[in-house]
Amino acid sequence: MKKKMKFFFFGFGQSAKYFVEELLKSKTKFVFFATNTTRTKNIYFKKKKYKSFKFRNNIFDKKLIKSLQDSEYILVSIPPQGNNDLVLKSFDKILKKHTFKKLIYLSATSVYGNHNGRWVNENSKLKGKTKFGKRRIKVEKRWKNFERKTNKDINILRVSGIYSKENNVINKIKKNKIYVKDEKFFSRIRIEDLALIIKKIFISKKKSMVLNASDDKPATNKEVAFFAAKLLKVKSLNAISISNFKNKMIKQFYRDSKKVSNKNMKRKLNLKLRYPTYKKGLTDIFYNLS
Repeated sequence: MKKKMKFFFFGFGQSAKYFVEELLKSKTKFVFFATNTTRTKNIYFKKKKYKSFKFRNNIFDKKLIKSLQDSEYILVSIPPQGNNDLVLKSFDKILKKHTFKKLIYLSATSVYGNHNGRWVNENSKLKGKTKFGKRRIKVEKRWKNFERKTNKDINILRVSGIYSKENNVINKIKKNKIYVKDEKFFSRIRIEDLALIIKKIFISKKKSMVLNASDDKPATNKEVAFFAAKLLKVKSLNAISISNFKNKMIKQFYRDSKKVSNKNMKRKLNLKLRYPTYKKGLTDIFYNLS
């Protein structure tokens, strides 16, 4: 009988949930434990009950340590708190002693910063100047230092803008029929492809990789919005300037322009994306709207 894979998730948000769905679809035998910011003791997923432990800031359920020590594969999807990584801050000593097989830290392509619409890859200069980009750069360095000191299999996945059936430009256009008046380039990844990439890294024999998670076709938000409008048969969209946004996070996001290459990721993982372009991903979502 094939042995079950044992996972531990630091954070159980969209990425972790879709990854579990990917495991279920592939009929992988597995068990997982997850941290949650709430007091919920268990996670009910696909009518099955999984163990969940509270972990908020530096406060955590001490019972999670045993499950962490029993795990083989670890997914860290908790964003930085200030310049700190909460997992390393709270569990550095435990992870040093733990003989896990592989850990994936989900970073973001904000580490690259602004490259004026040019292509970037995993060897490009990290020029992140936004608050979020600078924090990600510092946390990546901490994980790399941990890897060097411990010789553990630590993998960093730099994730582009995620879209999904629940959160996508089609829903936004249906709601307000506006697009952002901007010609900067962004890369995207559909959540199902991100889940597949995570699975491929976990089962790969290659160690300590730094990879981008993005599709084949970077594009401006205007281009994507007008494609969504065409699907919806919306004849006209209203432009909104970035200066009109009050949210500082959104304003920072629009500082950067770059095209994120996925060539290394596809080659090293021998992976074919299910939704290689936003056009294919959005068309699928449109024709499967409930």
